[in-house]
Amino acid sequence: MMPRLVEILRCPHCGGRVGLLGEFNDDVITTAEMQCKSCQLKIPVVDAVPRAVSSDNYANNFGLQWNRFRQTQLDSYSGLPISGERFFRSTGWSPEELAGKRVLDVGCGAGRFAEIALRCGAEVVAIDYSSAVDACRNNLADHSRLNVVQADIYQLPFEPGSFDYVYSLGVLQHTPDVERAFASLASQLKPGGKLTVDVYPKLRRNFLWSKYWLRPFTRRIAPERLFRLVQRAVPPLLSVSRVVGRIPFVGKHLRYAIPVVNYEGIYPLSDKQLKEWAVLDTFDMFSPAYDQPQSAKTLSSWAKKFALKDCEVFRSGFLILRAVR
Repeated sequence: MMPRLVEILRCPHCGGRVGLLGEFNDDVITTAEMQCKSCQLKIPVVDAVPRAVSSDNYANNFGLQWNRFRQTQLDSYSGLPISGERFFRSTGWSPEELAGKRVLDVGCGAGRFAEIALRCGAEVVAIDYSSAVDACRNNLADHSRLNVVQADIYQLPFEPGSFDYVYSLGVLQHTPDVERAFASLASQLKPGGKLTVDVYPKLRRNFLWSKYWLRPFTRRIAPERLFRLVQRAVPPLLSVSRVVGRIPFVGKHLRYAIPVVNYEGIYPLSDKQLKEWAVLDTFDMFSPAYDQPQSAKTLSSWAKKFALKDCEVFRSGFLILRAVR
């Protein structure tokens, strides 16, 4: 944690200012304790990460997957611009406009998008509800413009209006109350600040997707056990999916009936990468406690409700919203 982060940190319970207990002269604070000056709540800093939530919560599965696959989806590791292309396609932001700006990454996982924002010269605060913060911190620890915080999206521990840019990609549909999560993000923007979120689209044909047949059962399985099941099931299922996917005209649609994530023909992954991404995202598909797709109409109504302007909602795989405060 960089000492300057304390300037915008606030108590997640009462919103009061927090201060470090003791004196710290280090450029990076790795172990410390902070305390709210109003309600006296204490927030530990462990391994350079302020921990503003309990370690046991509904996002445990994400902590497991991102610590197991810490580098899989980082462009610097894969050698492919997959995360960068998704980031810029979704946000519409340019590297030049992010340079020197304060950016909030909500649901950072292992840091695949934080890496892109840092590369643009942004000052990034990356938060996650799960222990994925440790994967993000370990991956990107060399960046002096990064702060990682373990926090609840519904009680973000920052002064409202602290950020020039806020994004949350692949996250909101996995929260208990998606509208409330969206409202929390909007409150973090400065006037004129820009927001981008994406969610799974709410489509009539979703009922054809094997994910939604099996999730009522898989989400009840303990994450460690489910992960082992996925590891064993992915190789044969991926082989079937690849064969089905090559059927002319209809294959790319039929393969959604196979309960495995298959990126063949979508990303230029090697066979090894294809299997690793399949295990990661198949587990991601079946393990979350919540999976709540949204409609374009709903996203637009939230932008209006929370006083955002220049709202744009469109499909690019995910359903994406861009707006300005």
